[in-house]
Amino acid sequence: MKAIVYTQQGLPIQDPKSLVEMDLPKPVATGRDLLVAVRAVSVNPVDTKVRNGMATAEPRVLGFDAVGTVAAAGPEVTLFKEGDEVYYAGSLVRPGSNAQFQLVDERIVGHKPRTLDDAHAAALPLTSLTAWEMLFDRLKVVEGGNDGETLLVIGAGGGVGSILVQLARRLTKLTVVGTASRSETADWVRELGAHQVIDHGKPLGPQLEALGIAQVDHVIGLTHSDDYFEQIVELVKPQGQFGLIDDPKSLDVTKLKRKSISLHWESMFTRSTYQTADMVEQHRILDRVAALIDDGTLRTTLGEHFGSITAENLRKAHELIESHKAKGKIVLEGFE
Repeated sequence: MKAIVYTQQGLPIQDPKSLVEMDLPKPVATGRDLLVAVRAVSVNPVDTKVRNGMATAEPRVLGFDAVGTVAAAGPEVTLFKEGDEVYYAGSLVRPGSNAQFQLVDERIVGHKPRTLDDAHAAALPLTSLTAWEMLFDRLKVVEGGNDGETLLVIGAGGGVGSILVQLARRLTKLTVVGTASRSETADWVRELGAHQVIDHGKPLGPQLEALGIAQVDHVIGLTHSDDYFEQIVELVKPQGQFGLIDDPKSLDVTKLKRKSISLHWESMFTRSTYQTADMVEQHRILDRVAALIDDGTLRTTLGEHFGSITAENLRKAHELIESHKAKGKIVLEGFE
């Protein structure tokens, strides 16, 4: 099968050898695995982090988000059958989706939204899972609840933020404030449902005060959390919450103690990496998100379509991700 791989950690993405095409054996489904014929993928910051930061002794297939068709099912599979259209975000510890066929555990797979084409569906899994788990599993926000409380989302225009803003606005009673530094991104965040948008390139406190918001109940940091940490400590109410998904070099968490602010880290790969007892929750979340897409509650967050799944196009996608200028999700579709 055709696959796009990296063989050497840390090569600059402009180097043609940073991502290359290779022919690999087609895998075989066993146990609870599905063999998926991949039709579309999207690119996430984690793709660039793995390529830059994880050494590999053999060619490694990147790619997490995927849409495809179940080509074969292992003997223990109960949730899907051959021919089902699926979408999922994969696992850090297994070969990825930038290949014509991929093995994935059925417990982290959902039925593809019926109303979306492959490209628009491929934009959703990883960010939807991350946003859902952060909001409802980590911060314990209640569907239909949290009236009178305010959520500040730092970096609301990216992939996770684009789903998180929708979930918070559509499924809860939170007042949602998003941050964005460019006018087109600010417009995007408003379009997705944020009640207010402020500029994270400027001090956050005065902008919130101008909106009549002295402090917030919850902050979710999606980027550069270490740069905003001092402001976050001041902005969060006593007994409030701070959640983050990025990888700051250091945080002096003792500063949270005075206000009894709780700290919540979210990684949507935790359940699949550690094979947790509730791993099947990701299947349920993806099916729920698909239903919310199909009934018009949520919308896809596709930002740009980069063409077919080739090494050259994936290098271009990685380059845009690394520039931190991507809006929404970057999707690729079909193998040449």
